[in-house]
Amino acid sequence: MTDTWLTSLITDTPQQGYELAITLSRRGVKYTQPDMDTLKKLRPEYANSADGLTAASHVIAVNFQTVATANNYWRG
Repeated sequence: MTDTWLTSLITDTPQQGYELAITLSRRGVKYTQPDMDTLKKLRPEYANSADGLTAASHVIAVNFQTVATANNYWRG
């Protein structure tokens, strides 16, 4: 059983929302590949790849869109 760490998508500011989007993205990778040795072994491949970095940025952007929607785009 996994730990419950995400209790809400609501954040006070867009900056916090973006940081949450990054956390969601990173956690998604860890859930997909739970073996830390494999993760560390693969990191140089995508860390030095323009395509890999672009794909990672895209995942963060999609997660940020989700968080922004949940926060009504921080408009009262």
